Amino acid sequence: MPFCDVACANVASAYLHADMDSFTLIGYKGESVDIMCKINPDWEKFITIEGGKKVLYLRLLKALYGCVKSALLWYELFVNTLQKEGFVLNPYDVCVANKMIDGKQCTIAWYVDDNKISHMDPAVVTRIIEHIESKFGKLTVTRGKKHVFLGMDIKFREDQDLEVIMKDYLVKAIYDFLDDIIKSSITPAAKNLFEVNDDDEKLSAQRSNNFHSNTCKLLYVAQGARPDILLPITFFCTRVSKSNMKDWGKLKRVLQYLRGTLDLVLILGADDITKMKTWVDASYAVHADMKSHTGGCISFGRGALICKSTKQKLNTKSSTEAELVGASDVLPINIWLDMFLGAQGYFLKENTFAQDNQSTMKLETNGRRSCGQQSRHIDIRFFFIKDRIDSGNMNIVYCPTEEMLADFFTKPLQGALFRKFRDVVMGKEHVNTLKRTVLDPSQERVGIHELIENKRPGTNNLESRKGSEPSNIKRVSYANIAVRNNGSEEMKE
Repeated sequence: MPFCDVACANVASAYLHADMDSFTLIGYKGESVDIMCKINPDWEKFITIEGGKKVLYLRLLKALYGCVKSALLWYELFVNTLQKEGFVLNPYDVCVANKMIDGKQCTIAWYVDDNKISHMDPAVVTRIIEHIESKFGKLTVTRGKKHVFLGMDIKFREDQDLEVIMKDYLVKAIYDFLDDIIKSSITPAAKNLFEVNDDDEKLSAQRSNNFHSNTCKLLYVAQGARPDILLPITFFCTRVSKSNMKDWGKLKRVLQYLRGTLDLVLILGADDITKMKTWVDASYAVHADMKSHTGGCISFGRGALICKSTKQKLNTKSSTEAELVGASDVLPINIWLDMFLGAQGYFLKENTFAQDNQSTMKLETNGRRSCGQQSRHIDIRFFFIKDRIDSGNMNIVYCPTEEMLADFFTKPLQGALFRKFRDVVMGKEHVNTLKRTVLDPSQERVGIHELIENKRPGTNNLESRKGSEPSNIKRVSYANIAVRNNGSEEMKE
């Protein structure tokens, strides 16, 4: 399949192209009055004196940068320009517009004054650029396979996958951090990521501001090109108003990890744009206030297109309830992307929603009918996923924990499991590689885990390995673990 031709174009002084639609004055005082009068001597007759200082009031005719309404005025002007040319807005993202030209779809996506224009025919892209220039003046344009868009360095590869990297942001974050980053870390977060002690030393005002600034900067990078750091950065967002020295050390570890992975790129690709898979998971009561943490991601084959990692807004009474709340957190993203793609002309044939909690899946499938004494209290709003299942728009499937990609966004994994999930999230490996065997999760996950029998034939199936391992290895079942975790008698073989 041939490539679309892509151009990125920037409109210079975009706001100033829009007319101010209300009576708005701007005031100049002191030396700025003299400067303005040098530009236009006729304004000298309008100078007044207030508090012993010269004051000049001028009426704004254009949407000046800094005015609250300016962004809206520019948006309306730009949209009207596109609509007059026959472009139609995507109702699920009104900064995306489409038009059929010569039998192929032309798409313009923009953020304020930055535009991305694509069509199969380069001549069509050129005509669109020329039309925009006729309205707003000369554009700054890049064509070809490499672009910089909203701080993201984008490269279209020959295999039709997309590479995204934001190295400059990472280098600046490391440079701006008040401590020197002189070594590297193999993971962005240690197992104690969620541990909080209110008695720890608070950060000074300078360090607190630096912590807040770097967290905001890295949050943008995590959402644009480095989802592998999204989990710790999301946690830092809950700490910016009360950060302490332990938080400082945790942020420093993230920067040490980034120092060693500056050239890691996010690779995005689709096997079939009509087949979407979503993973969702939750870590129960991991925060200091005993709230749980939701993780989720969406992929079409290579790389995680959309990722979510967030602290849940309410306390839950069980891991089942936490997983249900997590599904409720992630499902709207799934629904939005389904509808957005439909408006772009791509209709999903498969929409799978993968979870690793069977009890939660029964609640989602059966609604209140599957509620017992421990789950009758769950708010009805968390059962809206049942409507999506009943309408046939989604298929919930069970995903073994060792293949649960959303796990990457709920807990600070370590070792081989971290590397396995990171490679899939970042697109280095295809999502199908999740089925490959990894090391015993007892050494990779956070918390106490035992060797669990893998039911997939030909992987970790313990039955197939009988006779090839020491006879003193203990067999542990889920029931054994439940007995121990509930504080009952010691596990027996």
